[in-house]
Amino acid sequence: MDGNANIVDVATMFEAIIIGAGQAGLAAAHELTRRGLVPGRDFLVLDSNEGPGGAWRHRWDSLTLGRAHGIADLPGLTLDRPEGSVPASTVVAGYYGSYEEKFSLKVVRPVRVTRVEPTDPQDRTSPLRVSSEDGRSWLTRIVLNATGTWTNPYVPFIPGIGSFTGRQLHTANYRRARDLSGQRVLVVGGGLSAVQFLLELEGTAETTWATRRPPNFTEGQFDGGWGLAVERAVRERTFSGRQPASVVRTTGIPMIEPYMDGVARGILVSRGMFDRITPDGVIFGTPAPPRAQGLGPSDATRLAVPESWRPFPAGTELKADTIFWNTGFRAALRHLAPMRLRRGRGIPLVDEVTPAVDPRVLLVGYGSTASTIGATRAGRLAGRTAVKLLRR
Repeated sequence: MDGNANIVDVATMFEAIIIGAGQAGLAAAHELTRRGLVPGRDFLVLDSNEGPGGAWRHRWDSLTLGRAHGIADLPGLTLDRPEGSVPASTVVAGYYGSYEEKFSLKVVRPVRVTRVEPTDPQDRTSPLRVSSEDGRSWLTRIVLNATGTWTNPYVPFIPGIGSFTGRQLHTANYRRARDLSGQRVLVVGGGLSAVQFLLELEGTAETTWATRRPPNFTEGQFDGGWGLAVERAVRERTFSGRQPASVVRTTGIPMIEPYMDGVARGILVSRGMFDRITPDGVIFGTPAPPRAQGLGPSDATRLAVPESWRPFPAGTELKADTIFWNTGFRAALRHLAPMRLRRGRGIPLVDEVTPAVDPRVLLVGYGSTASTIGATRAGRLAGRTAVKLLRR
């Protein structure tokens, strides 16, 4: 449903509002529906996109579900797995769209939420007001926030970053290798996206890999037990109010044949990290110590691959046409600032979805649940938690 055709009177009180119609938001909507709440009457789902698919609709053309970490089925509808050549953006957009129709979720879009605030700051039981960029607003008793990270890409500050006259590209804006054809591309970041893009750009662009530490290769098994261990490591941080660690620090890079071949060919070889940016390139700083520095649950199996760590000497200048930042994302939570959920640099949680400061806002797909499997689990938990709070 188009949002412009469904403007809701601000006097209308909804039991709950879900912000975001990705994996977490749809799973939460299903749980609310399963427990008797009616979409469009008792609760709303607001989404900033023009159509279904969440962040997946913005992924690059070459990404397929075979190359990605995959996507978990939403509750109540199995995803038909297409052939591996179909872009993940197409597959997931179709799947989410079918899901919205099957359960009549009546998603209101496009709605870019800019502010969530209490109607009475002195009363922790007062309704919340949800306001959007286009001037619309709604009242609700509980917000289930499922905005993910895709709209909040992170780029570290490096002296001189504003002086660069070439192109600065982030994972969120990448579409296809041919857009960088013939360029000198500096790929920044030690995660799986950087690894995959370096291999994809091979033969199309002249690439250099920059990471702060030696690439975190691991020979551990990336199975269900590994996934649970990763979530445990992230959960320990988020429950205590610290920021979730980056994925690569928690997971490492698997030592699979295509990646090891990339190291052998000199493609997946880090040159260390630059500490200054010039108008036409970068200047490298002092290399980090040559050892793996993972923080995840599989530290015992992490191995430094010496061939993948050949840092430039300090002071080395490198010319570049494009700096390609694969430096991750941060939780998209700016619209929740008026709720004052933070303590220090993070948001303390009492469980995987409930902030310790104020349970009127539930964080779905945050921290340890920021994965397709975790997001589905969080959606269910948030739906159950919301209904319990509403029935008090």
